Amino acid sequence: MGWVTIVLLALAIGAGLWPFVRRDRGALQFLAAALLLALAGYSWQGRPDQPGSPKTAQARQALPDDDFTILHPELLGRFDRAYAWMVRADADRREGNLLGSAQTLEGAVRNHPRNYALWTAYAYALVAANENLMSPASQLAFERAYRLAPNHPAPVFVYGLALARGGNWDQAEQVWRELLQGLGPNYPLYRAAIEERLAAIREARQTGTPVRPATPPQPAPGQGAPPGAPPAGGEQAAPVILGNSSN
Repeated sequence: MGWVTIVLLALAIGAGLWPFVRRDRGALQFLAAALLLALAGYSWQGRPDQPGSPKTAQARQALPDDDFTILHPELLGRFDRAYAWMVRADADRREGNLLGSAQTLEGAVRNHPRNYALWTAYAYALVAANENLMSPASQLAFERAYRLAPNHPAPVFVYGLALARGGNWDQAEQVWRELLQGLGPNYPLYRAAIEERLAAIREARQTGTPVRPATPPQPAPGQGAPPGAPPAGGEQAAPVILGNSSN
């Protein structure tokens, strides 16, 4: 069927140009050569037996849930405005669209500039989208989250997750150990998550295997996920990170 189409097309082109070239022998020879060259090219490169389909963008590779996706529902809370944004970003991340995940959370912090949880998630997403490297933008986002909630362990803990994502396990371990020392009794889920991550690092060193993924901490009976806003009081988490920014 493909050859029939291409021959008919060549005949139609020749018929359309015939009135203009029939009295010019040179033009007639040129037209014939051009049509023959087109047919030769089609016979060489054409694949008429293959079904046609529109060219689509290269499919992204689906990704398993990372530590932040696993942990944030328990540590940052569910069923609030920030969680809804994070679920959208999680979907992009699972599809391999790390830049789209960061862009989703960029829109979130623009709409809710004083939400420490969204700034924390955005900072982590920037690291993921930057080939797991801490950039000035992600550093500033972590700092913004910390300034909005200096008494909450989330920005510091997730900073450690971002370091670990880039393979900086020694630095992540230092961050989490210092955070654990300053962590008050109001954050049992964070304590459990930190201890689990530190245990995973110790296990990896002893066995020579990769550090296993995080597992969600289990709330005690009657204990739910933390509220969306940081508490006004309570013991301040140790400010162990976020560089030496003067901001």
